[in-house]
Amino acid sequence: MSSTFTPKIVTVFREGYTKKLFLSDLVAGLIVGIVALPLAIAFAIASGVKPEQGIYTAIIAGVVVSSLGGSRVQIAGPTGAFIVIVYHIVQTYGYAGLAAATLLAGIFLVAMGVARLGTLLKFVPYPLTVGFTSGIALIIFTSQLKDFFGLPIGTLPADFVEKWIAFGRTAGGVDVTTLCVGAASLAILLIWPRITRRIPGSLVAILLVTAAVQLFGLRVDTIGTRFGSVPTALPLPSLPDISWHTLRGVVSPAITIAMLGAIESLLSAVVADGMIRSRHRPNMELIAQGAANILSPIFGGIPATGAIARTATNIRNGGKTPVTGIIHAVVLLLILLALGRWATMIPMATLAAILIVVAYNMSEWRSFHKIFRSPRSDVAVMLVTFGLTVFVDLTAAIQVGVILSALFFIRRMAQVSQVNVLTQDLRDEGEEDEGGMKVPLPDGVEVFEIFGSLFFGAVDQFTEAIRAVERRPKVLILETQKLLSIDATGLHVIEDLARQLSHHGSHLIISGIHKQPLFALTNAGLYDLVGEKNICGGLEDAVARARELTAAGRG
Repeated sequence: MSSTFTPKIVTVFREGYTKKLFLSDLVAGLIVGIVALPLAIAFAIASGVKPEQGIYTAIIAGVVVSSLGGSRVQIAGPTGAFIVIVYHIVQTYGYAGLAAATLLAGIFLVAMGVARLGTLLKFVPYPLTVGFTSGIALIIFTSQLKDFFGLPIGTLPADFVEKWIAFGRTAGGVDVTTLCVGAASLAILLIWPRITRRIPGSLVAILLVTAAVQLFGLRVDTIGTRFGSVPTALPLPSLPDISWHTLRGVVSPAITIAMLGAIESLLSAVVADGMIRSRHRPNMELIAQGAANILSPIFGGIPATGAIARTATNIRNGGKTPVTGIIHAVVLLLILLALGRWATMIPMATLAAILIVVAYNMSEWRSFHKIFRSPRSDVAVMLVTFGLTVFVDLTAAIQVGVILSALFFIRRMAQVSQVNVLTQDLRDEGEEDEGGMKVPLPDGVEVFEIFGSLFFGAVDQFTEAIRAVERRPKVLILETQKLLSIDATGLHVIEDLARQLSHHGSHLIISGIHKQPLFALTNAGLYDLVGEKNICGGLEDAVARARELTAAGRG
């Protein structure tokens, strides 16, 4: 099997997995498992599903991605990036719709990996990523205000503006006890990292604040009062009941989940590579993420991807191989089996505080501000993507953002592609013959130089330049030494030009053409149409050929 499609864990065992490596992975796995627990619960609740479904997802994705993935240290599970799209799907189609979308997304990810699209991250514009990430962060922050302040709102509206209208209507109903619990949790989350990073602040906040709530008998909303009991075992695998109508409806959201999953996991793997000085296998990583998302809903889970924060925690605590991810999943399973029933005591305000910190960390506000110093097209892509994420939905934001980025790119490419008339310069300079005499460019010969790419966005420049010639030339030379590429539209324009010239008894000569344009020209049958003698290696040869043709015409 090619190394491209070999899981990293196989490579690790081939190299030799020692006791020292295992002990290092064991410590890191224990810590990452503990870190992942509150985040899995919080992400699930924020996504509109039950808390245990986040734990199921972290367990399944942790095992599958670490067993099949292309990174040595990737930790997978539910992430904040999915909250917006998952919440929207659940509100529209219920969990059955989410299960269908997650399964489809998994299939898309596997297909992308098999098709070797692991370099996908290179083609996602940075302003687009910053735009939708910042939008997601704002929505996560907004969605947690109800639980943080204990506002008397039944079901929080899905629409961003309607959320704030609901907040305005209930602002006078802030529950002071809930606010104190949330504020205390937030304070611990902000202060604890200054004391130590070995023990996650989210776990400390949950333990201390939950204990205080129980000790003092504080009347606040908890996981138990909101969702009831938490199961203490993984559910048996079963295919979700999905109708054809639901399946058709979630195709677009599934594409968004697949895109987000690919971007997030590959970005996490790249960050990890920089930290451990390694190279991940992107195609195998996509296949692993796809497999995780296919299996997750079978066990009642939600979408999963590589988690940058948990991956970084893994590295900082000594994780060396994919075994760490499997250990972290086992730790989560043991916690679910032994301590799942105690999770019902966790205050909702504490989980809200954890997600507020997550939203801040993923907001990329520094990058958001910095992009305002970039070209206006990049600013426009970021703002449009951000606005659509917040006020419409993430699917529309990514689709429009990609299209807008592509259009701006096409415009920039068209601007750098030029068609210059060289006729007068060559006529003034002339060319030395064998006797050293200056021989001017023959009458009836026009020379055009193409610079850049001759593609559908730049052909107008080419056709306008040709039309600007006052008299139809006897010979038209296209100097293409600086032509980098050509597409079907460019080929059509050259074919049309060659046929028009031939129809009027004129000739087309192409000089200095490179490999890609020449290959495209040959495949399109234009090599034979123009004629082998009229495709010259350089401009001097092309001018000499033009003299032959004009002399023959006079004869």
